[in-house]
Amino acid sequence: MKQALLLLSLLFTTLTSQCQNVDRETKAVHQIIDSWHKAASEADFATYFNLMSDNAIFIGTDATENWNKKEFQAYAKPHFDKGKAWSFIPLERNIYFSADQKTAWFDELLDTQMKICRGSGVLTKVNNEWKIAHYVLSINIPNELSNEIVKMKTAVDEQLLKSMRK
Repeated sequence: MKQALLLLSLLFTTLTSQCQNVDRETKAVHQIIDSWHKAASEADFATYFNLMSDNAIFIGTDATENWNKKEFQAYAKPHFDKGKAWSFIPLERNIYFSADQKTAWFDELLDTQMKICRGSGVLTKVNNEWKIAHYVLSINIPNELSNEIVKMKTAVDEQLLKSMRK
């Protein structure tokens, strides 16, 4: 009986510790993403890009926007130099972790200057700190407007498809 109680106590302690660790890491990931969005809204170039890993990728809303960190810095610098880059306000966010808790991925709905957008990304632990390694931004299109939007973008997409197929 004592062994069973000891085993249950050990199991409970382990589970409690794991839950607390996930809660702590979830808060840390929220804080990194929130700080990243805040840095953009305040045009804090150094903070914004320091929160990204060295090999980070940013995929924007345009089909041609697939940048590594250096390319994204070059694109973003003029926007930050104006005193305000962009403002993304999270409306909701879901965070998930790998079994070893060294990788996190998330999706979020955002209130932006483009109205409601969706962001999704991956964070990795670099020297025991979370860094944004991959981010994808997309503009949400209500299903009832999709046919109209497709018609609006067909000419531009056809040109891009033609150049990409060569």
